[in-house]
Amino acid sequence: MTTRVYRDEQEGPGRGAVEAGMLGRVVLLCLCVGLAGGCSVKKLAVNKLGNALAESGTTFASDDDPELVKAAVPFALKLMESLLAESPEHEGLLFATSSGFTQYAYAFVQQEADELEERDHAAAQAMRERARRLYLRARNYGLRGLEARHRGFVEALGTDRERALRKLRKADVRLVYWTAASWAAAISVLKDDPDLIADVAVVEALIDRAFALDPDFDHGAIRTFLISYEPSRQGAEAGAEARSRAHFARAMELSGGQQAGPLVALAETIAVQNQDVAEFRALLNQALAIDPDARPEWRLVNLVMQRRAAWLLARTEDLFLLPQAE
Repeated sequence: MTTRVYRDEQEGPGRGAVEAGMLGRVVLLCLCVGLAGGCSVKKLAVNKLGNALAESGTTFASDDDPELVKAAVPFALKLMESLLAESPEHEGLLFATSSGFTQYAYAFVQQEADELEERDHAAAQAMRERARRLYLRARNYGLRGLEARHRGFVEALGTDRERALRKLRKADVRLVYWTAASWAAAISVLKDDPDLIADVAVVEALIDRAFALDPDFDHGAIRTFLISYEPSRQGAEAGAEARSRAHFARAMELSGGQQAGPLVALAETIAVQNQDVAEFRALLNQALAIDPDARPEWRLVNLVMQRRAAWLLARTEDLFLLPQAE
C-alpha cells in the first residue's frame, strides 16, 4: 500500500466565496490568530476559524456560478492547509480539506483535461497529472483524519487491513468515503502508476466498509460511486451490471431524482459498456433536465455534472459504433 505525501502545489489566487457574515467572522478570527500572544489563545482562535471554514461547504454547494467557485476554492483550501499546520488534528478541517481537494480536482481540473484532450493531448495529460497530485493530497488528508480518530489506523491498513477496518464506525463514514473516492480517482485518472494500481484492493475495502456501515450515506453518494465501480470490481464481473443498476435505482430514490450524478454515472459506464446509445442519450438528457435550483444544496454539483453530461452527449459518435447513414 502506498501512502506517499506529495509536496504542496501552489494554487492560483482566488476570492473566498463565503457569505458576508461568515467572511466577517473569518477576518476577525484571522486577526485574533495574528494578535494572540499565548499558545492556548492562538490554538483556540485557530480552532474557531477552522470550525467556521469547515462549515462553509454549504455556501459553495449552493452557488450558481461554477467559475466563481473555481476561482475561490484554492484560496479556501490553502487557508485550511495553513490552519492545519497549527492544528494538525482538527477533524472538521481534515474532512473539509479532503473533500474540497477531491471535488476541486474533479470539477475544475480532470473535467477540463477531458474536454481539452481532442485539441491538445499533451496539455490534457499535464492537467491529469495535476489532478492526480490533488487527489493524492485529498487522500492524505482523509487518512490523517482517520488516523486522528483511530490511532494506528494507517499502519494497520497496510499490515492488517481487517483489523483496521473493524475500528471504523458509522461516524467515520464521511472521512472513509472521501478518502476512498480521492484514492480511486488518483488511480483512474491516468492508470500509469503500478504502485497506485496496487492500492485498488485497499480502496475497495474502504468503500465496501463505508457501504456496510451506512449504505445510504449522503443521499446515495456511496451508491453513486459504486455504479461506476462495480463493472471494474476485481473477480466479481458476474452480476456487475445488476449491482450497478440496483445502486442507481436506490441513489435516484434517495435523491428524489434531483441529482444528476447517478444518471451520468450509469450512462458513462453501463450504457457505454453495452453500446446502448438510446439509454445513453435518455439518461444524459434526464440529467440535463434537472432544475439545479430545485435543491439549492445540490446546485453546484448538479451544474458540474450537467456540464459533463453535455460533453458526453457531444462525444456520442466517439463512444458508440453508430450505423453509417446511407
